[in-house]
Amino acid sequence: MILKLIGIVVIMLGVWKLLGGKLPSFKLQSKDDKKLDNDTLVECETCGLFVTAKEAIIAKGKYYCSLECANK
Repeated sequence: MILKLIGIVVIMLGVWKLLGGKLPSFKLQSKDDKKLDNDTLVECETCGLFVTAKEAIIAKGKYYCSLECANK
């Protein structure tokens, strides 16, 4: 009985270490709280072209592919 309990504790500690020593959080993020990776594609508000978030121009909270589109 004690060996089973010790085995379960060892397995749980191993899983905890595999998760980086942190317990997963299930906090829901709102749309405004999401952070975009540099490789995430976003759509230009003017022409609809998809560009990476790294290359996009952000003006007035919207994404644009170029200065020309942002100025329209």
